[in-house]
Amino acid sequence: MNTKVDTSTVRRAYGSGRWFPAGAEELRRVVVACIEEATVPEFSGGPLHALIAPHAGYVYSGNVAGHSYRVLSQAVEAGQAVDTVVVLGFGHREAFSGVALMDGAAIETPLGLTPLDTEAILQLENGSDRIFCDYHPHMGEHSAENQVPFVQVAAPKAQLLMALIGDHEEQTIADLVNGLSVLCEKRRIVVVASTDLLHDADYDRVTAVDHQTLEKIVAMDVSGLSASWSYQNQVCCGITCVLSAMRYAQNRNVKQGCLLQYRNSGDDFPESRGDWVVGYGGVAFCGDSGYSSDA
Repeated sequence: MNTKVDTSTVRRAYGSGRWFPAGAEELRRVVVACIEEATVPEFSGGPLHALIAPHAGYVYSGNVAGHSYRVLSQAVEAGQAVDTVVVLGFGHREAFSGVALMDGAAIETPLGLTPLDTEAILQLENGSDRIFCDYHPHMGEHSAENQVPFVQVAAPKAQLLMALIGDHEEQTIADLVNGLSVLCEKRRIVVVASTDLLHDADYDRVTAVDHQTLEKIVAMDVSGLSASWSYQNQVCCGITCVLSAMRYAQNRNVKQGCLLQYRNSGDDFPESRGDWVVGYGGVAFCGDSGYSSDA
């Protein structure tokens, strides 16, 4: 365990002006529009346990992310208390062993400050030697950070716990899921798994593979999804985030996910086909009564 936990520093978002607008007014307008224009099944009061949301630049994936955060917004509006949103990201630039938690007092985006849940961070860290506070991997990493403005709009009273998963070890995922399952007994949490889907030049291949991937996710087929992923076939770039969220949801007795939206960059930017196409999916994991039966 890292005993030197920073509880005073304000962590500032690196992605402002790159992944999302740097101006507060423009950023709020973009995020609010993505959420309010999303059409999702009617939330009927069952508990929301986890979400999957993409993390690309908002011009590419904001529409899909808005669908995921529309569900979070609906849950809050329906009276579900959310103390802490746990954002699971990963390192694009470097691998490391275990799970690095962002410590500090708060994280700041152009929309303002959101407190980091120090008590939850310490509880999660104390549960496993594989989970520790280390801000270094978070510096300049967008996979978790890009979720923050959406959380700030959808659940403005919630605190944040920002975690980056640095390896693909089964024990790391198991320890994280166990820690989250213990944490939720003391905190009302929603877990957000940050991932994009397949990256490939072939638009048709991306579309077909992504639909297969989302079918496994919705069916809670953890083993099938894990088996479909390899370094040569990264069906989810944030596969460890997704597997962790699915397993956490299973521990909360979720039997099936709900696909909210799918698009890829080739749908909105046809000129990218044959060059580089990236898939984006939004999924929610709720209790049995989370959505109306006719949705």
